[in-house]
Amino acid sequence: MTIREVDGTGTLAPARASDGATVLASPPTLSALTGGDLAAVPEDVLAQLRRARRVLTVCHHNPESDALGSALGVALAVEELGGVATPVCADPVPAMYGFLPGLDRFRQAPDPDGDYELIVVTDCGDLARVGPVLESHAELFSRLPIVNIDHHKSNPGFGTADWIDADAAATCEMVTLLVARLGLPLSAGNGVIAANLMAGLVIDTANFQHSNTSPRTLRVAAELRAAGAPLPDIARHLYRTKPSQQLRLFGLVLSRLETAAEGRLVWSTMFEHDLQVSGAHPGQSEGLIDLLGQSEHAEVTILFKQQGSGTRLSVRTRDGGVDATVVTGRFGGGGHARAAGASVDLPVEEARPLVLEEARRRLEQLRPS
Repeated sequence: MTIREVDGTGTLAPARASDGATVLASPPTLSALTGGDLAAVPEDVLAQLRRARRVLTVCHHNPESDALGSALGVALAVEELGGVATPVCADPVPAMYGFLPGLDRFRQAPDPDGDYELIVVTDCGDLARVGPVLESHAELFSRLPIVNIDHHKSNPGFGTADWIDADAAATCEMVTLLVARLGLPLSAGNGVIAANLMAGLVIDTANFQHSNTSPRTLRVAAELRAAGAPLPDIARHLYRTKPSQQLRLFGLVLSRLETAAEGRLVWSTMFEHDLQVSGAHPGQSEGLIDLLGQSEHAEVTILFKQQGSGTRLSVRTRDGGVDATVVTGRFGGGGHARAAGASVDLPVEEARPLVLEEARRRLEQLRPS
């Protein structure tokens, strides 16, 4: 195994073998990333990944491409370093991501013969977000060291080693820096790493339109594109390709759009029977909240999703306005200032007025109607 370090200037230094011997190998060509970008990766995270030979990578249940891409990216990086890795997600990969390579690697549970040394949890604002895997394999999660890589500011830091960067647009942005910092080319894995990391960036920035798109985000995207990530295809599949069932679902939910506070508060509700009527599956509700958020005067946008006897909230807010995590935090949720979510153990009819009242209150504090 070879290891590349970042020197005092933040530049990738020559590789060295695990026994300390220098290896004459050229570091990956990185034309866009800066030394400061690479130096953002914590040393303890690097050390854990360099030592471990058998790694379990886990993302949150109900995944999107940032969760999937970050967990798969870390798994492939471990294998490029000579180890063995298993990417796990409690739920199956949504059909909308079927065009991405390598996602068939995901299992719904750890390999019983995995003999893991390390768990890497990606894109989870708290450990419970991994879903049923946590309960069914509680002994594994309590026994093994955990590396926690995440971009949610509400993350409490549950790992043996934590890397939480709320300024990152996506966890895939962070994993891109990690792969580069490990001295691996972003084109490794026959392009699978670059494609999936780019898909994570695209979904969490709404194709680089959200305000979380920073100069570093664009530098990371430039490196992934240079490494072969098919950005046009990814953007087309995620934002300009929808099956008829999904469009019918969107129509049902959009027809229920309601507003208050002179249009500054916008919401709608998705019921379970909407899936039956439209023929869509739950994963095809992806993108609905962002569509609602296009309402001209919306400052707080909320999508209520019926989930059995409970309710799932998705909240989006405008730049410089209400903090979405404050609204969802009132109900035990979290996320980002502009995009957050929560699960409420109440039926939609009971949860909705409580959440709307909280949103109205926050809007009133910000600027009277």
